[in-house]
Amino acid sequence: MADKSKIEWTDATWNPLTGCSVTSAGCRECYAMKLAGGRLKNHPSRAGLTVDTKNGPVWTGEVRLNSEWLDQPIRWGRQRLVFVGAHSDLFHENVPDEWIDTIFGVMWACLYGRNEQDGHIFQVLTKRAERMRDYFRTDRREAWARAAVNYGGGTDPDGIWDQVMNADGPHPRIWLGVSVEDQAAADARVPMLMDTPAAVRWVSCEPQLGEIDLSRWLNPTGVQCKDVCPDTCYVMPDEVETVKDGEEVVPLCPHCGERAGWTAYDPGIDWVVQGFESGAGARPGLPVWARMLRDQCAAAGVPYLFKQWGEWAPGEVAGPNERAIDAAYWFNGKWDIRRVGKAREDDHIDDEPDMFMIGKKAAGRTLDGEIHDGYPT
Repeated sequence: MADKSKIEWTDATWNPLTGCSVTSAGCRECYAMKLAGGRLKNHPSRAGLTVDTKNGPVWTGEVRLNSEWLDQPIRWGRQRLVFVGAHSDLFHENVPDEWIDTIFGVMWACLYGRNEQDGHIFQVLTKRAERMRDYFRTDRREAWARAAVNYGGGTDPDGIWDQVMNADGPHPRIWLGVSVEDQAAADARVPMLMDTPAAVRWVSCEPQLGEIDLSRWLNPTGVQCKDVCPDTCYVMPDEVETVKDGEEVVPLCPHCGERAGWTAYDPGIDWVVQGFESGAGARPGLPVWARMLRDQCAAAGVPYLFKQWGEWAPGEVAGPNERAIDAAYWFNGKWDIRRVGKAREDDHIDDEPDMFMIGKKAAGRTLDGEIHDGYPT
């Protein structure tokens, strides 16, 4: 954990949990997994959480509660953006509800900072969106209140208890988000995020491995068929079909054809972070994927942050870079990576700029000449 994080969209990381398991393609080059099986493999917080394979360390699925770090945010003075669980997943299937209760209780204990100023902003990300949604379907306030008093009650335990128990709605400074790496992941996870109460809902498209269209969840006029349809039955108003039942006009879901209760999911996504992969084995991403999300967010008025190109940069960023080791071409829906130093003119396959492996620092985070650092307000 670090009070000063190098992650572009946060100030600090807080790791009350360590350990995880590989759940999708976005996990393959997980930096936390490599760290746990490398430099920190003998640290008490990481020992035994990975196994060595021919492809490097891989999570075992064991998750560890680091009790000695639980109260760290309470001891931080000034307000920070705090990324919760950078080396785990708070809603992993092997994390008991009681651990989640404790961690949220600590966040509630940080509702206010010194002199009644606003407390920290906590940024939560998960790939287990269904578990997160289900967790918030029950009233957890008493468990949160107990943990808040236990870790941050100080001279006013009754006040801490009351502010949690009397809360009407979600914590105003806990941002709940999902990580998605491609459209399939977005289709599976974002609808469940939309059905989870949160002050801010956000999506981290990192590492982005394919085209992602978030437009239907950025548009606040969308509706959800909640009662009988699958979680993925989100439609836009002009897609809704109706039939007349006596004097009543009944909306039908065009996906399943069933009558259902319709609920507007206004507001939609409040923040989008996008970034491509870094580190050894990093896979490139297309500039058109970055521009697509940037433009969708701009059209919907949603804050957008472009985190990084990762190890690869497009031709207009890399330029004639003699240090480039590999050049990548996107052709027929997959990458063709060639160890050519730099591309020749006759290598060019399509109109998309070639991607060059020049390293994260050299690639930077400028998209079409601009830094995009949008945040929710």
